[in-house]
Amino acid sequence: MAEYSAFSLLKNALNGNKDWKPAWRKPDPKASYDVIVIGGGGHGLSTAYYLAKEHGITNVAVLEKGWLGSGNVGRNTTAVRSNYLLPQNTRFYEHSMKLWENLSHDLNYNVMFSQRGCLNLAHTPAQLDDYARRGNAMRHLGVDAELMSVDQIRRLVPALDVSGSARFPVLGGLMQPRAGTARHDAVAWGYARGADRRGVDIIENCEVTGFLRDGDRVTGVTTTRGEIRAKKVALAVAGSTGRVMQLAGISHMPIESHVLQAFVSESLKPIIDTILTFGMGHFYISQSDKGGLVYGGDLDGYNSYAQRGSLPIVDEVMSEMVALFPGLARVRMLRSWGGLCDMTMDGSPIITTGPLPGMYLNCGWCYGGFKATPASGWCFAYTIAKDEPHEFNAPFTLDRFYRGLIIDDKGQGATPRLH
Repeated sequence: MAEYSAFSLLKNALNGNKDWKPAWRKPDPKASYDVIVIGGGGHGLSTAYYLAKEHGITNVAVLEKGWLGSGNVGRNTTAVRSNYLLPQNTRFYEHSMKLWENLSHDLNYNVMFSQRGCLNLAHTPAQLDDYARRGNAMRHLGVDAELMSVDQIRRLVPALDVSGSARFPVLGGLMQPRAGTARHDAVAWGYARGADRRGVDIIENCEVTGFLRDGDRVTGVTTTRGEIRAKKVALAVAGSTGRVMQLAGISHMPIESHVLQAFVSESLKPIIDTILTFGMGHFYISQSDKGGLVYGGDLDGYNSYAQRGSLPIVDEVMSEMVALFPGLARVRMLRSWGGLCDMTMDGSPIITTGPLPGMYLNCGWCYGGFKATPASGWCFAYTIAKDEPHEFNAPFTLDRFYRGLIIDDKGQGATPRLH
């Protein structure tokens, strides 16, 4: 497989880039594995990578129904942050942040992680007080947080309308300086290459059509490429969780699937050197290395398994962008896409053993899936290998909804689409 270094880059540049080796193999599925991971997105690939790297479990297959990275890992706005209020979420996402900070070195693959900060704008005194509370909670747990004044925000984002005549006056904001962005495709490719180098089979165009059972215990899967048996079967299929769980005979899950759209504008000169979020609506924006503005907002608001969105959300997102940046009114949108979010009843994820013997479940990422990629895979691999959760994912059980131990960071209640 390909090895990357300054020498290999120079060598291939001189010969027209004709001798690059494949980043990962294209194996046929074996009859059985120790672990099958269903889902070739960021969470499935990172799980396989950490199973091999941290636990020495290399007889692993990652099954992807399409091409690698065709789901949410390539359909997001690339934000990475750990600015949560509740300690369960803060500890988990801060662990993810620390993995992000060393990820390119760990994978020997540049995931283009850029720590440019994340700024949440406050538009009312009450909202600013709430941000101060969240920032203090973060700092109590060792996470970086700074409360910014209007003058500081004006210097950081000159294009932002912070004047007294702004439609939504800016009164301050909460900044996490260590937050940032990463190249979503590179994250998938880096984890795939890293897992492959440790012996993991990545099997594309292999859709799971059912589960093999011995009584209640899951013993493998049926696929479009035949039956594959395994001691353990792990699901990491994001918005398709409900459909895949139905194949196992489980028809009710505490999640809903919704479409989340994202957009990219034409390339511009640098105008935003951070991630910025709107406090009076739901809008977030950053600028890519190629100059395109990357932005998004609310879910479409209805259940769907489609990877495309509707026009009302396009109108809403553009209106919020122009309210914050009037100077962008004539900028052209280049493209858009939709990702399939599995929204839980409390807005926090599920990483757990079960609900059937031999099955392991990773789902319910709401808006937080991409930023969680390293910690999700790390904790899920630990749970699969040890048959018990790590302390970072111990709160994220499936039965917390029965026990009343919900983790509602936004305080929105049991309405999945609001999280």
